[in-house]
Amino acid sequence: MNGRDRYQIDPAYEISVEQVREGLDSGSMVLIDIREAKELAIASIEGALWIPMGELGARINEVDIDEDTTVALICHTGRRSLSAAVALQRAGFEEVRSVAGGIEAWSLRIDPSVPRY
Repeated sequence: MNGRDRYQIDPAYEISVEQVREGLDSGSMVLIDIREAKELAIASIEGALWIPMGELGARINEVDIDEDTTVALICHTGRRSLSAAVALQRAGFEEVRSVAGGIEAWSLRIDPSVPRY
């Protein structure tokens, strides 16, 4: 099993770290880190916005989103961000996805300089 096989992706709710990298590079995606402050102090992704999961529902409208923008939510392993993505989609935010594997997958497959914890 390689790093890619470890994370099964449900395209209705999830996006791969490779797709996130492409979206950030092209400007078609916004990355929101929903982890807690103590986690952010350990590892972060340059350019990601930070809105803790507990504040996300109240603060999502702070993010400049248009119809061509996908919002990617990231946490440590993808579990919390998946829960948040499902909730936001049910609230009417259709172009919200969870980053499968979270910052752990980002560190393993995109940027090994991001610390793992």
